[in-house]
Amino acid sequence: MLNQIPEGVVWAILFLPFGSFAVISLAALLGLTRPSTGSGRAVWRARLSGYLTMAAIAASFLLSLWALDSVLQEDGARIGFDAHEWVVVGPLRVDIGVTVDGLAAIMLIVVTSVSLLVQFYSQGYMRGDPGYNRYYAFMSLFTGSMLGLVLASNILQLFVFWELVGLCSYLLIGFWFYRDSARRAATKAFVVTRIGDVGFLLAILLIWTRTDQLDIGQIQHLAATGMIGSSVITLFALGLFAGAAGKSAQFPLHVWLPDAMEGPTPVSALIHAATMVVAGVYLVARFFPVFIVSEEAINAVVVVGAITAIMAASLAIVATDIKRVMAYSTISQLGYMMMALGVGAIGAAIFHLFTHAFFKALLFLGAGSVNHATGTFDMRKMGGLARFMPMTFLTTTVAGLALVGVFPLAGFWSKDEILIEAWAEKPLIFWTALAGVFLTAVYVGRMLFLTFGGEYKGGEAPATGSPSPDSSGESAKRTGQASEQGAEAGQAKPHESPWVMLLPLVVLATLAATVGFVNITGGMSDILEGWLPEETHELVAAGEFVLWISVVSVAVGLAGLGLAWAIYSRKVIRAEEVSAALEPLQVLLDRKYYLDELYETVILKGVIMRGAAAALHAWDRYVIDGVVNGLASLMRLSSEKFRLAQAGQAQIYGAAIFIGVVAMIAGVLIANP
Repeated sequence: MLNQIPEGVVWAILFLPFGSFAVISLAALLGLTRPSTGSGRAVWRARLSGYLTMAAIAASFLLSLWALDSVLQEDGARIGFDAHEWVVVGPLRVDIGVTVDGLAAIMLIVVTSVSLLVQFYSQGYMRGDPGYNRYYAFMSLFTGSMLGLVLASNILQLFVFWELVGLCSYLLIGFWFYRDSARRAATKAFVVTRIGDVGFLLAILLIWTRTDQLDIGQIQHLAATGMIGSSVITLFALGLFAGAAGKSAQFPLHVWLPDAMEGPTPVSALIHAATMVVAGVYLVARFFPVFIVSEEAINAVVVVGAITAIMAASLAIVATDIKRVMAYSTISQLGYMMMALGVGAIGAAIFHLFTHAFFKALLFLGAGSVNHATGTFDMRKMGGLARFMPMTFLTTTVAGLALVGVFPLAGFWSKDEILIEAWAEKPLIFWTALAGVFLTAVYVGRMLFLTFGGEYKGGEAPATGSPSPDSSGESAKRTGQASEQGAEAGQAKPHESPWVMLLPLVVLATLAATVGFVNITGGMSDILEGWLPEETHELVAAGEFVLWISVVSVAVGLAGLGLAWAIYSRKVIRAEEVSAALEPLQVLLDRKYYLDELYETVILKGVIMRGAAAALHAWDRYVIDGVVNGLASLMRLSSEKFRLAQAGQAQIYGAAIFIGVVAMIAGVLIANP
């Protein structure tokens, strides 16, 4: 056993990725990462930023294992460190510090392990990209921001890193900024998540004005002991959930996530598995003692989670872009986690977050491997890839079956816990979650059969030359490589990915198959409950294993896979006939429930928003700019007039002195009559 982790080591976990970001940025400014003469040295210098990022995150991962060991010795309880005074403004005192407990330790492992594998994979995927150094600088900053969010000891500090995570997602989604689609997707993600963040900020202001507290532990204690009024608790929790809904893409703020696929695939893997989107689930879990004492807030969490899970799963069934299928899958699984939190099963929620991180990262990296071979993300142009890419096929299949919850893969254990807790607390949510299992199996089966089954449909025809600013998609970035790989009859020739991309797939597939066993004895739930205030322990659901629920959930998942096999592999039922029979529903799903039209056409371009925009423009132009310009004109006029007093004439200076003396005497007499 290791000794308790020192505070300095915890700070090192946080600052190592920030340090690599700073060094990469400085090296790029000094030109140290530019290739030099000599093949070996040229490769090393060109990949310096990648090596540095991996080294920093690997060190954070090893230190996170130390943190987890220390927490295990404390049964998940919080390891206390003194906070450091940061800002004092009147009654407002902001301390900065770090917190390590069961929840933080598990999140540290998830973030650093998945990020490390993604950075390793990126060595092959981003090879030759002109923005290679910028990519790794942003990835370092992204990872560091998420670690800061997890370790924050007070809510304002958490909010700072929360916003930094949002900034990094904007930079990475819009990484290929010369493409209009990437710029629009990055802006959409930034704006939509800011809507939720307004609620988060208002919640911070509310809790501080009512309690004079920003420390997370103190807020939890006050809520658990009934020291905060019920209305304040409810409004505070709903404000937090608004922020969580934005980051974790919960209905109705989910619309940004499918468009976020415009970023590089490794970015999508990191966002969906271990960073931005799980931040919302982490936020609700971190303030679980607050949510659990507000019936209105906890009901909002479970209802929104249920709607999100079913809605997103249905959209995944009709998506043709393999990354968008995975994006809707992520939204649906985040809905599952919110449902678990809503029924009081915090252990099951975080356990599912833990297992989901590995198989979802694997699914995205598998999609990147397929794109590397075919030049496309369109599943209609794939097919038959199991013969050409056996390792990608095997690992992706493991991830897909884990997502469905097939025994004994990791997803089975975490999904099963959610179903058991839902049955014990809210049976209606149980049936909703079970319907989600069926839909999940259908879209996973559809993805696997369209991508790896049948005959190869040709992919995208490889272009010649090098990428240009007018190129679109990740396929365009690889045009130079595609021409080297060859083509037959104008079609891309499928091939297995290089080892630097396959090795992370194998590691993640191993984890996706085995990490579920860590909670067979309930150890993870015990660790997570260890940091909760004692007052909330009795409120946390702790259901026992129920055999019939496990059997039914696996059977439902296999039924969904069987239906997908019948439609997309054996074609016993033709997909076109199903679409025609369900035409109104098909149209509704194709238009994504018309939510994009609602936001972009009705709201943004509607009369109300146009009027609001015009009013804000007038305020900015005539009030804000008017005051600034008026002050500038006044100062300019005053300076011109006072300049005349500096004429060098003694009589003017004497007169000014006399007037000043008279004014002072008058002031004294008025003040002392």
